[in-house]
Amino acid sequence: MTYPVNLKYTETHEYAKIEGNKAYFGITHYAQDQLGDIVFVELPEVGREIKAGEIFATVESVKAVSDCYAPLSGKVVEVNENINDSPDLLNKDPHGEGWICAVEISDPSEVNKLMDVAAYEKHAAEGGGHH
Repeated sequence: MTYPVNLKYTETHEYAKIEGNKAYFGITHYAQDQLGDIVFVELPEVGREIKAGEIFATVESVKAVSDCYAPLSGKVVEVNENINDSPDLLNKDPHGEGWICAVEISDPSEVNKLMDVAAYEKHAAEGGGHH
């Protein structure tokens, strides 16, 4: 599995796809692979302010319930309503159609704290433990 080079990654297996002052959050291929078949996603509310590292969504699979931690701080401006009908989008296309929400970035300097693709691939290959 290759990870997109245009994404920024967290140690807890979320990503941020940055487009201008907006970032799309989701979980990585590694995370969905660990979780197995995803059956439900609790989406954040539009308008909610989240801080980097806070839980922004909860993903439920046949195996486990997993919290998703925000890669960046910002205000939720959009959520992916398609996930309500098709939570398996996170399994099929985690880096694309399976995005969870979009935020307006409040502190662009936080982007520098995220991993690039090379660092993340190394992290995932080492078993991806939380530090």
